[in-house]
Amino acid sequence: MSNGSSFNEFLILPFADTREMQLLHFSLFLGIYLAALLSNSLIIAAMACDHHLHTPMYFFLLNLSLLDLGSISTTVPKSMANSLWNSRTISYSGCAVQIFLFLFFLAAEYSLLTVMAYDRYMAICRPLHYSTLMSSRACVKMAAAAWASGFLYALLHTANTFSIPLCQGNTVDQFFCEVPQILKLSCSDAYSWEAGVSVVSACLALGCFIFIVVSYVQIFTAVLRIPSEQGRHKAFSTCLPHLAVVSLFLSTATFAYLKPPSLSSPALDLVVAVLYSVVPPTVNPLIYSMRNKELKDALRKLVQHQHQ
Repeated sequence: MSNGSSFNEFLILPFADTREMQLLHFSLFLGIYLAALLSNSLIIAAMACDHHLHTPMYFFLLNLSLLDLGSISTTVPKSMANSLWNSRTISYSGCAVQIFLFLFFLAAEYSLLTVMAYDRYMAICRPLHYSTLMSSRACVKMAAAAWASGFLYALLHTANTFSIPLCQGNTVDQFFCEVPQILKLSCSDAYSWEAGVSVVSACLALGCFIFIVVSYVQIFTAVLRIPSEQGRHKAFSTCLPHLAVVSLFLSTATFAYLKPPSLSSPALDLVVAVLYSVVPPTVNPLIYSMRNKELKDALRKLVQHQHQ
């Protein structure tokens, strides 16, 4: 570290100043966190126990639930602990670990959502080749590639962010350590260090986005050609939840990272951060289970088995 970043901790933004509001924030986040843990854990357990769900689509959905559990566990518990103990601090190494883990889960989830778009494309547009191209070995390789890409991206981004000298103090205007907020603390001439990584990130993200869009254009074209209404309904029921999850993930994360500085304010940044870091992991299981009869049946069996 340079002399400009010789401190050993950061001060993160509290949700409230009064004790009553801090406890309210703790209670709200505890409720959201427990809901995310329960819903994602139920989906993981249902898929592991029900052999009807041992298919590529549900295998990827299981991975998505694991990533959601990881991402919400990276940010929310620390924020809850700070509110409970009336603290604002996070250690320098703790901040670096939090950024690494959050970027890892975020990037891996985006890669996985891209793989899931490919899975839906193969299932609907290439059904005769589906079982061959989406074998269990191929699915494991694709999921492993998504996790590995997240790891490499997080490693590169975190190392690059914390190699930049910080001259603007150690107060982070966010409820967790976030790259844009750390960069605001950097020396004015250090932004060029981050520019290269940002360009690479943007190109990769755009490539995945174009792939997802092209896949779904072809998927919907193929679905509209299906003669039976029941067949169309079944195809849509497997695609629309994934599309909803992708839209929620991309819209919130894109706004958080690409919004113009003129729109930036502590209150807005806080709301946007909650939208992209807390809301998707909590609502993704609801989105997927709402229109999925197989998944609802598996969850019902799992709950009934626990009660027996």
